[in-house]
Amino acid sequence: MPKLSIKDLDLKDKTTFIRVDYNVPLSPDGKEITSDKRIRASLATIQYALEHGSGVILASHLGRPKGKPQPTMSLKPVAARLKELLGRPVAMAPDSVGPATAAMRPKPGEVLLLENLRFHPEEEANDPEFSKQLAGLADVYVNDAFGSAHRAHASTVGMVSYVPLAAAGLLMDKELEWLTRATKNPERPCIALLGGAKVSDKIEVIQNLLRVVDKLLVGGAMAYTFLRAQGKTTGRSLVEEDKIPLAARLLEMAGAKLELPLDHVVVQEIRPGADHKIVTEIGADQIGVDIGPKTVEAYTRTIAAAKTIIWNGPMGIFEMPPFDKGTVALAKAVAQSGAVSVVGGGDSEKAIKTAGVADKITHISTGGGASLEFLAGVDLPGVAVLTDKAAAAL
Repeated sequence: MPKLSIKDLDLKDKTTFIRVDYNVPLSPDGKEITSDKRIRASLATIQYALEHGSGVILASHLGRPKGKPQPTMSLKPVAARLKELLGRPVAMAPDSVGPATAAMRPKPGEVLLLENLRFHPEEEANDPEFSKQLAGLADVYVNDAFGSAHRAHASTVGMVSYVPLAAAGLLMDKELEWLTRATKNPERPCIALLGGAKVSDKIEVIQNLLRVVDKLLVGGAMAYTFLRAQGKTTGRSLVEEDKIPLAARLLEMAGAKLELPLDHVVVQEIRPGADHKIVTEIGADQIGVDIGPKTVEAYTRTIAAAKTIIWNGPMGIFEMPPFDKGTVALAKAVAQSGAVSVVGGGDSEKAIKTAGVADKITHISTGGGASLEFLAGVDLPGVAVLTDKAAAAL
């Protein structure tokens, strides 16, 4: 990787500021963490810094407190869970900046968690003075929050101007390694599975992936906009009417690379367990909710021959069984393919877990929005500002 990694740094007797992603789901009262997955994902980088003689400051946002303290969005429950996972004390700062927080600077082997960064509007505004205050807490900066790397905020971009070195953490390293490998120099055949509701959400992703992949297999509601662009009937399925001309241009640009569903699971109303049937042409009163068996069979053949697979977005309304069958079948096909498989976060991750094959996927991204922007070929602000290895005088 061209950017500095935490492994390139001398951390002994330094205070290391690690931007983590602790935007965890909480109970309505804000007292209980309902999933500690993101906390666990940060442990390797924290332990690396501690083992190399550093004091560690951890910083994250949680939720959308709109620039002021909200008791239900405090990071205090995170500090308690982190203490259990690390097996050592984790001090909780009263704020993310200010004299009281600065006075708690951790010694080597100690861990300090700052309070929710977004309790200050200056965080999302990427305010220079706030950035400077954050940078003043530590000697070294490490960004391990891939899920926030597409945000140009004070803790992801602004404070880098005020630290001598800025490096990627181990989780960030892993994200960039696999996403880069899949999109920049993939082993071929390289295919992408692209689902979800809207073409408009993924225009740049489609355009970028068409330059990378050998086949682009489309599912989900976005397929109906493409089918309409081909002059096919879509009934009452979700179609972005204003994007039909764009879909037509993308189809022309893609040629034989882009494949659309051959058949569909349709209903007359969207509800769990609704009566459904399989059709090759969607009738006027029908709504498409999943890819059909012929499509699953065709897509599975393409998946089986692939050496690299990129997946973003489900193939149907997978959160409403039985309309998860197409997504689950393709998830199992990806797991059995033996290919390098890179799956975007968000709904794609949920789909893989629904299928029970998460342990057979090469890499599941921790950042839905960030992975989507990376796949679209966008430079992520939180990555772009990290110190280039070539420029670092270590």
